[in-house]
Amino acid sequence: MNAQTVMQRLSPPGSMGTVPNPILINVEVRGDVCLLHFAGHLHAGAHLDYLNAKMNEIKTLACRTFLADFGDVASLGSAGLSFIIGLYKISGGRLVLVNPQPRIREVLAITRLNTVIPMTVDIESGLAALCVETQQRAAPRRGGIDLAHGQS
Repeated sequence: MNAQTVMQRLSPPGSMGTVPNPILINVEVRGDVCLLHFAGHLHAGAHLDYLNAKMNEIKTLACRTFLADFGDVASLGSAGLSFIIGLYKISGGRLVLVNPQPRIREVLAITRLNTVIPMTVDIESGLAALCVETQQRAAPRRGGIDLAHGQS
């Protein structure tokens, strides 16, 4: 197997030769938790069809909570922010971002999404945060931004 064959197997459809380091999203279901492993550059560009197809795939799964592993994401733009907000909405707010790199944390801080979506350093602490998040959702909510239900 040559390098081009490997790249074709790992890349989103139509990505060969269009954008270096395309975004890849691998989906792993663990019970009712959907673990999403992201790699590459999550921004507007040639892979919007791939992102839309992945979002549709994720919506068909029986997951109630989501862990998004961003350890291998090098950049995040408007399409990536939209994808994260979409995940947050379909999860009803039960989303934790795992291991975001400094540039990703900076974008999330600028947009203030870091005040709405919890972030952890690894998958184990992400799973623990989801347990806490689920318990907190059972308690009444007062004020704040609620992206999952379009209310504040």
